[in-house]
Amino acid sequence: MVDRKEASLSNPAEAFPDKYIPLPQVRDLPDAPTRQWRLIGPGVVAAGVGLASGEFILFPYITSQVGLTFVWAALLGLITQFFLNMEIERYTLATGETAVTGFSRLWKHWGLVFAIMAYFANLWPAWATSSATLFTYAFGGDKAIVSVAILLLIGAILTLAPAVYTALERAEMLKVAAVLLLIVIGCLFVVGVETWQALPDVVTKPAFPVAELGFAVLMGALAFAGAGGGQNLVQSNWIRDKGFGMGSYVPKIVSPLTGQSEARGQAGFIFPATEENLDRWRGWWRFANKEQLMTFVAITFLSIVFMSLLAYGTVFGHQGVENDVSFLRVEGEVMSAATGGWFGYFFWIVGAFSMFAAALGIVDYTSRLAADVIKTTYLPDRSESKVYAALVWGLVLIGSAVILIGMDEPIVLATIAACTGGTMMYIYSGLLIAINRKMLPEQIRIRGVRLGALVWAILLFGVLAVLTVHQEVGDLLGG
Repeated sequence: MVDRKEASLSNPAEAFPDKYIPLPQVRDLPDAPTRQWRLIGPGVVAAGVGLASGEFILFPYITSQVGLTFVWAALLGLITQFFLNMEIERYTLATGETAVTGFSRLWKHWGLVFAIMAYFANLWPAWATSSATLFTYAFGGDKAIVSVAILLLIGAILTLAPAVYTALERAEMLKVAAVLLLIVIGCLFVVGVETWQALPDVVTKPAFPVAELGFAVLMGALAFAGAGGGQNLVQSNWIRDKGFGMGSYVPKIVSPLTGQSEARGQAGFIFPATEENLDRWRGWWRFANKEQLMTFVAITFLSIVFMSLLAYGTVFGHQGVENDVSFLRVEGEVMSAATGGWFGYFFWIVGAFSMFAAALGIVDYTSRLAADVIKTTYLPDRSESKVYAALVWGLVLIGSAVILIGMDEPIVLATIAACTGGTMMYIYSGLLIAINRKMLPEQIRIRGVRLGALVWAILLFGVLAVLTVHQEVGDLLGG
């Protein structure tokens, strides 16, 4: 058996299991970017896709019930996800393979397990219907028809754009800009002096109000602030399509109708641990960490804080506030009364676009994850772009059918969605330790504080998964 330390120096590819996927090719790591702003984007996409239920519904709802005393949990959840995302990125920066491909090197069907879980979690088109609901608050109309139209538009965008990632990135950047504009205007016209005076409560009065809101709601908010479930895993795919590290050697997903597709092999690449390559690695690693902190973590945390401030300034203590999309109707109506009418409509319009962009990203990452698995492990001769397009339209058609048959309360699918996210994160937190310690050159393996952060993630998401499954299954059987 080849000594892994020796392999990393002579032939680093030999450290990779090749029973199910061929060994990676050995190539030098590309130079780290000098104009770094051109590669900023994957963290913005992650923030844009993640700015959905937690930022618009869950944390504002919690604030409406108990004030700002639980906002601290958003930062803890985001820091946990930062370390998780960076270990997902570590493997892709070094190999050009997705983390899921790394998992599949350990056991052939790990990728299929995660693809199925992600697909089931997102079969119910919750974000499309949320977008449609907010659209009807502002403009009226039939929610079901608007929901189906949104899904069809998402399918068209993701299969007609010449470069799919570029289209997604532009949509999410526009969404982030719209949300930030909403926050700025809200702070000027809605958030009053009393609300600003309550802001220090985030730090000075931290609380875990389990008696008022229940354990599952609070743990869900803590763990899934920002992203969650399969979205974190697809950070691999997004940075690869952006050209980070060894991902620059891998072709991008394009439209099978309007883009020029390139063939991609099953395996990725790995670089020999020379001083030149390690120096380039340090440049890429610094940039990738900075990009995640300045975009995903900063944008998401600021959005949670200021959306919570808007909720505190409008509906804190308001009777009849519910933890679902209808909560935003109440908030918009109170905002309209406070500003003369216009801001409530602006709030609903931005919210509708925000949920649309979240739905766009969710359909993309679910299909992207599954397409990568199918291409890499099961059908290596197929076009990944065509597989991706088929999966996109599969989700669109299934989601449309669910809406048109009137499944307004899909309890079983909602239970699946609630249970799968935490379970996925619990499993892949452990697998990330395995691939980033077993396969990569010794000099760039996970260790120290980052290893401890992943152990913390295993504990957090393991507890969350058990509690969520227990509560949701109990509610289902009791109902």
